[in-house]
Amino acid sequence: MGRGKIEIKRIENSTNRQVTFSKRRNGILKKAREISVLCDAEVGVVIFSSAGKLYDFCSPKTSLSKILEKYQTNSGKILWDEKHKSLSAEIDRIKKENDTMQIELRHLKGEDLNSLQPKELIMIEEALDNGLTNLNEKLMEHWELHMRHNKMLEDENKLLSFKLHQQDIALSGSMRDLELGYHPDRDFAAQMPITFRVQPSHPNLQENN
Repeated sequence: MGRGKIEIKRIENSTNRQVTFSKRRNGILKKAREISVLCDAEVGVVIFSSAGKLYDFCSPKTSLSKILEKYQTNSGKILWDEKHKSLSAEIDRIKKENDTMQIELRHLKGEDLNSLQPKELIMIEEALDNGLTNLNEKLMEHWELHMRHNKMLEDENKLLSFKLHQQDIALSGSMRDLELGYHPDRDFAAQMPITFRVQPSHPNLQENN
């Protein structure tokens, strides 16, 4: 006994809708993989759930972006504007530069050198020499900066030591004055001349006359 036909309309029950989406999504992706392998076809599938979650599949021998470019070329429909085209081209350029830099880095590490020509080996040797020279210059600059910093610390230490020595001298002098009982007011008074007035010891004879 065959199954009855299901009416194609939105499933109102959220649980049933999610279950149906999961089953049919898996079925679509499975069919896409099968037709890609069996028929050597370029297949790209993109599915977004009602919550915005992405599910996709692309044939192993290609990429989704290449499939979309081929679709745009064959259908005549523009999928992205010039701004996106230039951005895509810039991304491709950066990827190529990154690949080139990775290869050069391996060569500088001494890897994969057998495939290089003598001219390329000479260029690598020159690059290493330049890098070594720059490194030595950086080390020398760092050493000179370190020496200037040490000299500055030494000068500050000498100045501080001199100030401490002067303070010790001043403090020693003050302590010596205290030990000798030095009193500035008393010493000053001792140095002043003392004036005496002599009183007559005999009565004035003229007063008796």
